[in-house]
Amino acid sequence: MGITLLQGGESLLVDRAITGVISNFKGANVSQLVASGIELGEITDALAPSLFGDIRIVVIKEIQDLPAELGDELASYLESQDESVQLVLWHKGGVKGKALLEKIKKIKPEIIACDVIKRDGDKSEFIRAEFKSLGRKISTEAVQALIDALGSDLRELGGACSQLAADVIAGKMIDETDVAKFQNGRIETTGFDVADAALDGRRDVALIALRNALATGTDPVLITSALAGSLRTLAKVSGASRGSKSFDLAGPLGLAPWQIDKARRQLSKWTPATLAGAVVAVAQADADIKGAAVDPIHSLERAIIAITSRV
Repeated sequence: MGITLLQGGESLLVDRAITGVISNFKGANVSQLVASGIELGEITDALAPSLFGDIRIVVIKEIQDLPAELGDELASYLESQDESVQLVLWHKGGVKGKALLEKIKKIKPEIIACDVIKRDGDKSEFIRAEFKSLGRKISTEAVQALIDALGSDLRELGGACSQLAADVIAGKMIDETDVAKFQNGRIETTGFDVADAALDGRRDVALIALRNALATGTDPVLITSALAGSLRTLAKVSGASRGSKSFDLAGPLGLAPWQIDKARRQLSKWTPATLAGAVVAVAQADADIKGAAVDPIHSLERAIIAITSRV
């Protein structure tokens, strides 16, 4: 096996690189760690030889933030690697963690550049490459229109390319008009729209709202936060006397009267057990999008399906 070093701060390219490594080793057990959440000994445990000799992929993200003692754990492994492990390390760049980075480079890992794309020329190349991989052609004017509209976020650019390729009739070159229609058709959606639909049990509406929210720039973390907040509201209101007026409960519960009224309507479909299950599903999604999973969007969709199945 070996070591793959991802260098640069562009998370979309990092996610794609990790997905590429995993796809090369089908059936492998995958572990993902984020430097900020690793405890002493956890790296050693993750990289320890397997009793069964199975193929494993261990991903450690943002290694520039590893404390010295955890960096030493990783350095010790580099001196005696396990042949059944493919280790993927992500360093976001800069001088932080440079000593560890040099140690990694000395063993000549596969290096994949994941630098943040800032120049319009590089963004143009990225867009053209996206459409080429999708088997579609795009005009120069349409490329610039996409950069003008979405150029600050590479992940959003990639999503727009996929959506345009799917929406525009096959065989047609994608032009400025298509980009304009795409922009006008985007619906501003928030994490709370997703949460409301999910807690009402409207699965299809919730999944569409999720896609719209992500497409219009809502951070996945804000969506799990909205889901968690809505569930907390249900939990608060469920413990209050049904005979009390929402106005009287507002102060003690720290909620607006309208929030209490909405929660009471939603609670008719929930039990303590199903609420607890929904909380677990959201907690897992939150962990996933903060680094425990390769595809945070899939994790969010799975959480919504789990929540709506309980209503």
